[in-house]
Amino acid sequence: MRIYPAVFRLVFTRMDPETAHRLAFHAVRIAERARASSLYRSRVKPAPRLARTVMGLDFPSPFGLAAGFDKEGHGVAALCDLGFGHVEVGTITGRAQPGNPKPRLFRLVEDRAVINRMGFNNDGAETVAPRVAAVREVLGRRFGPRRPIVGVNIGKTKAVELEDAVDDYRASTRLLAPHADYLVVNVSSPNTPGLRLLQSVETLRPLLTAVREESAEAAGRHVPLLVKIAPDLSDEDVSDVAALVRDLGLDGVVATNTTIGRDGLRSDAARVEAIGAGGLSGAPLKQRSLEVLRRLRTELGPEVAVISVGGVESGADVLERIRAGADLVQGYTAFLYEGPLWAARINRYLAEHLPVRTV
Repeated sequence: MRIYPAVFRLVFTRMDPETAHRLAFHAVRIAERARASSLYRSRVKPAPRLARTVMGLDFPSPFGLAAGFDKEGHGVAALCDLGFGHVEVGTITGRAQPGNPKPRLFRLVEDRAVINRMGFNNDGAETVAPRVAAVREVLGRRFGPRRPIVGVNIGKTKAVELEDAVDDYRASTRLLAPHADYLVVNVSSPNTPGLRLLQSVETLRPLLTAVREESAEAAGRHVPLLVKIAPDLSDEDVSDVAALVRDLGLDGVVATNTTIGRDGLRSDAARVEAIGAGGLSGAPLKQRSLEVLRRLRTELGPEVAVISVGGVESGADVLERIRAGADLVQGYTAFLYEGPLWAARINRYLAEHLPVRTV
């Protein structure tokens, strides 16, 4: 019997979504501090056959938690205890910022979706960096050599003008790259004004080049670098980004972020309109995310990693992404609907259905 869906329906749906998220996240962290999660960790640890090496990093499972859930690196170890093969922290900006005014997170239960306009609320790179450094040491002690991987997702500070974006990303990179297993440049959130303009190849090239140079200098090693793109790009734009990624020798692409589209929703149209602006995530993104994945896989070839995210709800969804060419798969919105056993269920499914892969 699955208890969480009933708890979600009877308790969390009566709360403001951001409050519910904060309380659920707090409960996960309390369980870890009380050492209750250590017993659970031993039971849900991904099967050894799920391990894979991507971008030179050893992942215990191909399934991980996308950026947006743990925006500031407070609960990475607790989340890894739930079975995620990696956790992507962020989005982190060069300066601390409160994000957009509340309310800014909205559920569309009928669609198993969420609309958010959080606006990169976070403590800033200088504060988050030592948290990331500390948690990687904790994970090493807790899990051993094949520990869960910690990615860091960076974005533009809202107060920084677009013409100064490169310097802002450099500042974040300088602080965070030394402590990240991999780094993601987020230019695709719809909730920072003008940010998506950076996805054009003309502005993306100098930005990614600068971040790569800063990362190598700050970390003293190669930190795998990826770019996260929106599902709203045209097929031609996706191909242009893929060509740029190949040309620059980047390590990968994360596809996709949230969408500004509202087509095909079951939720009441008047309510959706009343919610207003924001990025839509969850089940409605599944088809477009798959389309972008397949195009990227064709365009990039096998050498460049693709992390697929958007509309992933089940083990079958993860397996479908892997068969379509994803090296790794991330989820987020379904976690809010499925609860703390979600990653463990997906790992069990993959252990039963995923073909053996040599790593």
